[in-house]
Amino acid sequence: MVELKYFERTDFKQLIDWIDSPQFLLQWGGPAFSYPLTEYQLEKYIENANIDNTDTLVYKVISKETGDVIGHISLGKIDRINKSARVGKVLVGDKNVRGKGIGKLLMKEILKVAFDELKLHRVSLGVFDFNVSAIACYEKAGFIKEGLLRDTGKNNDEYWNLWEMSILEDEWLETRSF
Repeated sequence: MVELKYFERTDFKQLIDWIDSPQFLLQWGGPAFSYPLTEYQLEKYIENANIDNTDTLVYKVISKETGDVIGHISLGKIDRINKSARVGKVLVGDKNVRGKGIGKLLMKEILKVAFDELKLHRVSLGVFDFNVSAIACYEKAGFIKEGLLRDTGKNNDEYWNLWEMSILEDEWLETRSF
């Protein structure tokens, strides 16, 4: 099991250590960050996060078993009028726990925040089409592919395609026991 706690300045170094290449940074943070990831970039990232009525919640993922920080996730673009938000910055950073269902657990926790706490209607995310394990994880969590956005990410001279995916509140209610 995992729990989400607010991401803080004391967590910066570990996240920076996990992001070990420009390609990995693009997958994790998109064009909003540049390699190498720095404390200054992370300061800007959390500047207006995790406060009352914010549009961004940023979390570290903690293993309840060990108490160790094993990942990272955010819920951004929170729109309380249209009752929507976007999951982003998904990372199982501890390589020792990858492939053990942690991704599914952290998705369940972030969807609890979105649907049970914030009472949202729609949650979306984007994932590069070559990230097959992440796509499978999101589908197990109840997300549905809406469409493929072609050539949305540029990595050196190569362009990457992005699947747009979402889950609605009634779909969450059906799958929340996953």
